[in-house]
Amino acid sequence: MEKHLSKAQKAYKNIDFINSGDARVIRILAELLEPMSRFRKENINDTIVFFGSARTRSPMEAKKYLERVKERIMSADDTKENQELKNELEFAKNQVFLSNYYNDAVQLAKRLTTWSKSLNSNSRFIVCSGGGFGMMEAANRGAREAGGKSIGLNISLPMEQYPNQYISTELNFEFHYFFMRKFWFVYLAKGLVIFPGGFGTLDELFEVLTLIQTKKIIKRLPIVIYGSEYWNQVINLDAMVKYGTINKSDLELFKFCDSVDEAYNYLTEELTKIYLNSKNE
Repeated sequence: MEKHLSKAQKAYKNIDFINSGDARVIRILAELLEPMSRFRKENINDTIVFFGSARTRSPMEAKKYLERVKERIMSADDTKENQELKNELEFAKNQVFLSNYYNDAVQLAKRLTTWSKSLNSNSRFIVCSGGGFGMMEAANRGAREAGGKSIGLNISLPMEQYPNQYISTELNFEFHYFFMRKFWFVYLAKGLVIFPGGFGTLDELFEVLTLIQTKKIIKRLPIVIYGSEYWNQVINLDAMVKYGTINKSDLELFKFCDSVDEAYNYLTEELTKIYLNSKNE
């Protein structure tokens, strides 16, 4: 009796292989092509990307945290504990300060989404964030409150980052590779808003500025750096000009804004001029 071998598993169904080092290039291509397919299906043409800290609390959460610290100070007996709580009190006050930016991010995303919808299009200038909490959540939340779509480009991290609840379900993405996530941030972007943040936000901001400075990005990309009180303490761009590490003209690659009105007016005017009243697409 003739004996037949069982059919071998197809390579693309072999999970051990797909997760191996040999298949890394396939995984990278998947993070390029799967989002491309989904954006095409959802008819997403371009985005306004919001960057900012995942650690920023909402105003309500920040105020509750401040009140808890104050209560603990009132009941503290130990001198050392009291000093530690006073240090935490200063930190809590700073969290309340940053929470104002959270609220501004909600309002700006909400207004930009309303403006986008007024163009009789559900596919232009869609709010996009990194998909996590803090400033990212605020951006997605504002778009949701305006009744619009929003995108979340999440990233898998050792300290797990979960997507926030305000992302449109069909536009919720999970990336393994930072560089593919960054590609999708920039590829569809027609505008950027940089809210207060840490290493990740600085990384994203300076990579985009480097790409524009070196003409690797040739499209016109209005960039708002939001919150000069924070950013002027964190980075000293004038010192870079002073020491010649950047040109003075490089400071024209972005605009500092300190109010929702200012950021909204700048972005909508620039996007209208560049992408709606011309053939520069």
